Amino acid sequence: MDGDTRRSLDPGEARQRIRDGHAGTTSGWCDGWAQANLLAVPREQAFDLMLFAQRNPKACPLLDVFDPGATGSGRFRGDITTDVPAYRVYEHGELVAEETDVSGRWREDLVAFLFGCSFSFERALTEAGIEMRHTAAGTTVPMYRTSLACESAGAFSSSMVVSMRGVPPHRVPDTVRVCARYPAVHGAPVHIGDPSVIGITDLETPDWGDTPALRAGDVPVFWACGVTPQAMVMESRPEFALAHAPGRMAITDIHESELVTP
Repeated sequence: MDGDTRRSLDPGEARQRIRDGHAGTTSGWCDGWAQANLLAVPREQAFDLMLFAQRNPKACPLLDVFDPGATGSGRFRGDITTDVPAYRVYEHGELVAEETDVSGRWREDLVAFLFGCSFSFERALTEAGIEMRHTAAGTTVPMYRTSLACESAGAFSSSMVVSMRGVPPHRVPDTVRVCARYPAVHGAPVHIGDPSVIGITDLETPDWGDTPALRAGDVPVFWACGVTPQAMVMESRPEFALAHAPGRMAITDIHESELVTP
């Protein structure tokens, strides 16, 4: 499937392709439609997760919460257990499996949360003429644990995970301006420049994703990342959780125009 085809898919068509066996990245899919990070936790911990998201809106911009046991919603008119390319399964904070179908693991007490994804602002940056280096290289954006603490909520606590993109120095102001209009998908960067300031010791060794694709003179720019809820699961160790595999997102029925501020 070529890039034009991926971009032209609507959410229903994309989810069908995923059910038919696509297990790779969804970067560049479904122009104009929001993609989302997934985390599902038992109902007894759902309030704490909602509170965590409210207190940490840059890392966990909340797009949707399903009813307990539900596998779809008005904003995701598919099946959350089959329509994501790859899932991660956590037990007591440990990653125990990565699967392409978690319908057999679904429980009636699970509550699915969808958080905004950076793929939306990446499209806006590309339209503004700011190249996404990882997209051009065919790789997944690098993601890093940081020393930036999230605000705790109930049983949940975590440091922030960030994604990084290299930007030419003269385009950094434009990058901030464009992304600031997308608070529902992480918004403006949380840090620009020296990675050690936020606790990243080796830019070449991300915790998730691929080695960064940088060009000479690029400035590293860091955004709060939707993998933060998975870092929270690993730190807080709930008895069970389901999440998307990084870069393999839930494609929603939310149009990106709904997420842009004037």
